[in-house]
Amino acid sequence: MKHLPTALPAMNRRHFLGHLSSIASLAVPAMHFADRIQLHASQLRRSQRACILLWMGGGPSHIDTWDPKPESTNGGPFRPIATSGAMQISEHLPRMAKLMHLMSVIRSMSTREADHSRGRYKMHTGYTPSNTIQHPSLGSIVSHQMGTKVPGLSLPSFISVGGASEGPGFLGMTHAPFSISSNGQVSNLKPPSHIKPVRLRQRLEMLRIVENHFIQQKRGLAPTEHKAIYAQTLDLIGSAQTEAFNVNKETQTIRERYGENGFGRGCLLARRLVETGVSFVEVNLGGWDNHRDIFPVLKDQRLPELDQAMSALIEDLNQRGLLETTTLIWMGEFGRTPRINANAGRDHWPRSWSVVVGGGGLQGGQSIGKTDQDGIEVVGKAYEASDLFATLCHSLKIPSDIVYTSRTGRPVKITDNGQLIKPLLG
Repeated sequence: MKHLPTALPAMNRRHFLGHLSSIASLAVPAMHFADRIQLHASQLRRSQRACILLWMGGGPSHIDTWDPKPESTNGGPFRPIATSGAMQISEHLPRMAKLMHLMSVIRSMSTREADHSRGRYKMHTGYTPSNTIQHPSLGSIVSHQMGTKVPGLSLPSFISVGGASEGPGFLGMTHAPFSISSNGQVSNLKPPSHIKPVRLRQRLEMLRIVENHFIQQKRGLAPTEHKAIYAQTLDLIGSAQTEAFNVNKETQTIRERYGENGFGRGCLLARRLVETGVSFVEVNLGGWDNHRDIFPVLKDQRLPELDQAMSALIEDLNQRGLLETTTLIWMGEFGRTPRINANAGRDHWPRSWSVVVGGGGLQGGQSIGKTDQDGIEVVGKAYEASDLFATLCHSLKIPSDIVYTSRTGRPVKITDNGQLIKPLLG
């Protein structure tokens, strides 16, 4: 199949329908045709798999959230409460306690990376950091495997809200995270008002000529990726789907339910984006690196903010029929020490900690794995980042035996020999 001439980069489906509807003799049939296409695309988007990652930057304490130890001197002041699932969690997560039949806690996560940047890389890619290769993050893998298959989607398929995510590695910049604020603001999306349309078209034509010249000189993949990213940006500028970024379109009641703060707006935005067809959304909530005074920070800030927004997101996804096709993950780069330090805080602890998962056909209501009575060691089977990755890929219907080829020609598995966490599969 031949490609369309490069002189017609803007003649995509949406523009074609726009021209068609302007022809008077075909106006009514064209409108009906467009309506049918949009309805079909909307139905397909609703059945498309998606993933939302709630990233807790800094490393949250497992004992003070999902794995309380009230009988231990390590337990701290927070008391456990019963939930709708088969586990107890912190008393400062009361809204989530009512929804734990929809989510499961993996209490036996164990890794070796106690450094923030290395742990962040490990939990985003499933691989230990390497000097010879940059692995793609989960969001980039989902973008690569699923994002291009979503019909009628002009938005980027991997969006990071309220903070940066890990990059695409050897998959290339077309699958890099598209970062926006929790208010849905995108920097430099609209062209400057003083540039007239004819001048803009002339600049774009000149850019096209320069890009094609570089591509023809075979200077690597960067020129091709640059051209593709600009094409995506131009499509995004004129898309009505950017309305998904506008959380203020939601009622005051809904906005208040999520919480009038950055994380609350970010979770609401994630729901709107998934509903529109975005395949992967990461929402960032930092402030978990609690080396001192951990208990007032968690009680008065992090846990209420988390509890309100996360519970609203799960309820919303469930009520809208999206939870079955949307995989939800809550995690940070590691946990925190069971022992409380001299500054009334907890330090870095990758040896035993918790991750929360649900939706996407995964079994909810479970406590999978356990730590000992002091929260120090995993008792029985421990799960690694690669196991979590394999399970998430299974939930997203992405074959975990895929082997990529890096840009140096090296074969790289989509997961680092991870094994499925079978209790989550039912």
